[in-house]
Amino acid sequence: MSQKIRINRGRLERFCTDVFIKLGMPQDEAQDSAEILVAADARGIESHGVGRLWRYKNGLQKGIMKGAIQPTLLRETPISLVLDANGAMGLSLSKRTMARTIEKAIVSGAAFSSVRNSNHFGIAGFYSEMAARKDMIGIGMTNTAALGVPTFGRKAMFGTNPIAFSIPAHDGRMFTLDMATTVVTRGKIEVYDRENKPLPSGWAVDTRGKGTSDAHRLLEDMLYQRGGGLLPLGGEGELLSGYKGYGLAEVVDILTAILSGGVFGQAVIDSQATSARVCHFFGALRLDLFRDPEAIKFDMDRLLNELEKAEPAEGCQRVYYAGLKEHEAEIESARLGVQISEKVASQLRQIGEELGVELAGIF
Repeated sequence: MSQKIRINRGRLERFCTDVFIKLGMPQDEAQDSAEILVAADARGIESHGVGRLWRYKNGLQKGIMKGAIQPTLLRETPISLVLDANGAMGLSLSKRTMARTIEKAIVSGAAFSSVRNSNHFGIAGFYSEMAARKDMIGIGMTNTAALGVPTFGRKAMFGTNPIAFSIPAHDGRMFTLDMATTVVTRGKIEVYDRENKPLPSGWAVDTRGKGTSDAHRLLEDMLYQRGGGLLPLGGEGELLSGYKGYGLAEVVDILTAILSGGVFGQAVIDSQATSARVCHFFGALRLDLFRDPEAIKFDMDRLLNELEKAEPAEGCQRVYYAGLKEHEAEIESARLGVQISEKVASQLRQIGEELGVELAGIF
């Protein structure tokens, strides 16, 4: 297993920002993109962190992805927004779209946005938490390249299609559910491939629709659309309710792609020469639509405290609520530095050397 190292968060963000600028992105877009990537690692979500920087580099160099792209406004009302991203980088675009959604919700109470023709947007929880920090319920979703195999199927028909939901408590605490609707994400499979580790049983199936532990073969089969893919939440068949994860994945496709007029299902394809044009959905609802925000946050305090104090199962140390592990990891990252694997650090060194980006003070 690759060794772990820790890097100052600010320095890591500056390095990634400089890389994006070297690749032709404007300063503000580069900073947003770096912030969102590093936020994933700071929260312990390495599948969506700076380990993906090489994919952005390759995409920008090949012209598959482009910076400085302005979205087209397709439809707008006081409570809604529909955009065509025109192939823009998904990170900064999504941050700006959620900011606009929040602005509308401040005025109208609630607002929703659907975006088509975009690119990978990082961790969905980054956007839902933007709203939670404004005393709102935040929602973020995206569809992805088809990687998930439906119940009783053998071919990928939908993406990992993550859903994020955030609501604040007091003192900066919040409940953040940020989950793929498949058992795991492709990024997690990539981590296992980098570490040369076998996949756990129940994560994925091969081209026959049978369980597989071969991460590298699975990634190739999914890239070339040979069949096989990730299982929906719940796993294989009906016994463990895999059909529920399958259904949730389709809900994400509907809200992100059907509402925006974008691409959905098996038509969302990644290849070596293209990048999947994915779709997003964002929502923000003011707490005072329902009750006094302080009263809601007081009850959220009670709920989170109860969950934290729940008696753990034998052999387990504690019970967590959604988002707690990530928020504790972020506090530790601020104190000790952001943790990345030595293999990812090696990739960053190579990127820095290739682009002439200064690495001093980082490693």
